[in-house]
Amino acid sequence: MFAEEPGALFLGGDILPTPFAAGGADFVDSFLIPRFLETRRRLGRRAPRVFLIPGNDDPRSEEPRLAAGESEGAWELVHGRKTTWQSRTVLGYACVPPTPFLLKDWERYDVSRFVDPGCVSPEEGWRTVPVSECEARLATIADDLERLATGEDLGQAIVLFHAPPYRTNLDRAALDGQSVDHAPVDVHIGSVAIRRFIEARQPLLTLHGHVHESARLTGSFRERIGRTHCLSAAHDGPELALIRFDPAAPDAATRELL
Repeated sequence: MFAEEPGALFLGGDILPTPFAAGGADFVDSFLIPRFLETRRRLGRRAPRVFLIPGNDDPRSEEPRLAAGESEGAWELVHGRKTTWQSRTVLGYACVPPTPFLLKDWERYDVSRFVDPGCVSPEEGWRTVPVSECEARLATIADDLERLATGEDLGQAIVLFHAPPYRTNLDRAALDGQSVDHAPVDVHIGSVAIRRFIEARQPLLTLHGHVHESARLTGSFRERIGRTHCLSAAHDGPELALIRFDPAAPDAATRELL
């Protein structure tokens, strides 16, 4: 009946409508949770595990609804958490470095309090869920990842990120020739902390999103950093980008637009 029976589905963020969209506040309750639960009911034991993190476009005010979906069995919310799948460690992390956008719910300083030209610091902008001044000012992606992975052997791990690693095929933005106050804007907008984390810890596989136009601009949805295979499902068209991968053969991963 079913052509494919995947063991797991990884959702890497930017999954919700804006909070101002018609029906946006009810999207998780009225659409996502019922659809995932119905799929799980139909597939029964063949239903894949679903690992989910939010993205920087997803308001944090919807996090309780995402947690409710986990409680009901629709998915597993893995931001800032560790779990296992098929004896492999799975980690999730949603935050991205500072962007030009004003919603800061899932933004952190990267490795320091540096902010690229044209971007807005995590201490500015606005949030749907308040945080302390200390967190907004001092929290970094680098520190978060150090805490998340302390003591873990990641050689066979899968890490679900929203942001891609810096200066790769996966973080190329359409910023060519742009400048702010005569300072050129970097066309690579990924995370230095995530790149350093991958270089140092060498997980088997990392999954990414965030820079929607990257595959269109570079012609590639993949990158190799040492032994780590990095794959991105980011897409800037109306289709859904689907990455199929087998952890036992990550080189054979494919990307399809549905």
